[in-house]
Amino acid sequence: MKTKITLLGLFLIFLIGCKGDERNQAEINKNVESDSISDVNISIDSILGTESIELNLEQANNLAALPLACINTEYPNKLGQTLGGKQDLKSPKELHPAFYGCFDWHSAVHAQWTLVKLLKQFPKLEKADEIKAKLEASLSKENIAKEVAYFKSENNKDYERTYGWAWLLKLSQELQTWDSDLGEELAGNLKPLSDLMVANFTEFLPKLIYPIRVGEHTNTAFALSFAYDYAEAVKDEKFMSLIDKRAKEFYLKDDNCPVTWEPSGFDFLSPCLQEIDIMRKVLPKAAFPLWIKDFMPELMNTDFDMAVGKVSDRTDGKLVHLDGLNFSRAWVLYGIANEYPDKYSHLRAVADNHVSKSLPNLVGDSYEGGHWLASFALYALQESKVQK
Repeated sequence: MKTKITLLGLFLIFLIGCKGDERNQAEINKNVESDSISDVNISIDSILGTESIELNLEQANNLAALPLACINTEYPNKLGQTLGGKQDLKSPKELHPAFYGCFDWHSAVHAQWTLVKLLKQFPKLEKADEIKAKLEASLSKENIAKEVAYFKSENNKDYERTYGWAWLLKLSQELQTWDSDLGEELAGNLKPLSDLMVANFTEFLPKLIYPIRVGEHTNTAFALSFAYDYAEAVKDEKFMSLIDKRAKEFYLKDDNCPVTWEPSGFDFLSPCLQEIDIMRKVLPKAAFPLWIKDFMPELMNTDFDMAVGKVSDRTDGKLVHLDGLNFSRAWVLYGIANEYPDKYSHLRAVADNHVSKSLPNLVGDSYEGGHWLASFALYALQESKVQK
């Protein structure tokens, strides 16, 4: 332990800033009121490859059907708000005109991220015009102004902390890096809310004495990882520095993560792997292998494996979380394998197995999972790509 900290300290002194670019259910309960997604058909055999997973246009159209089916589906809805009085008793659409669909606020956000991501990668999507129109209507200046007002209200300043905050920044990042007039317009519309999320993180992180190590929404490492991606993409050095500092304060001294305790019954994130994800980003490239060797040494074994998360009932909104866990585990493992292929290329097969077990479950999925799992699947597919 002492040796690790000493060596890491030397690396952080001499190598800081050097990371850079190196760095079954037959009966499905459908509660979707809009487009049917029963014809979604994703062939896992045609997606999985030996080096990276690639979507083709047909598969992209199928994935887009999931968020498109829920983006304007107002009910059922889980608001999660704090009521200050009768005046706060309003419909989801009144309260959140930009993000009222897909069951809850954060799912509406990452559903829209999914649509933007797919449009950028596949401009010839079958329903591209419909998707663009829905995004433009949703992310209007007026709607975003109302979202900002909600987050600034006295009783809801901590609303969606920090999971929703992180996904909002991921959406903003995707828009700001979209080379199109629509992307520029929507990024500008969203900016007041993304700026507020940065301000919220900046105010909250110094107050957080202990990181939150759970497998659900409040996981600190997940939020830091997505926020770091945003700060890096928009070149917000001050925000990056804060995330870097807090991540190291939270996690640098950690050893022997109890991964055998995972997963818990409702996990969609791996506490151990999410921590690895953020530390891979903030530590210099030469320092990260020293840290991970003590944090999760079993990853170095070429025969390392993890049993995939098993879902017993996909109509149960909490149990279906475990499909999400398979995707989020995969994106972390892909990240390690891609950045350190000489030491961790064997993790790609583990990640592929996790994706292959849950990707087919998007087919005709119930609303309990269909309203958000597409985003997790797409992000895992994104991270599977081998960086050239």
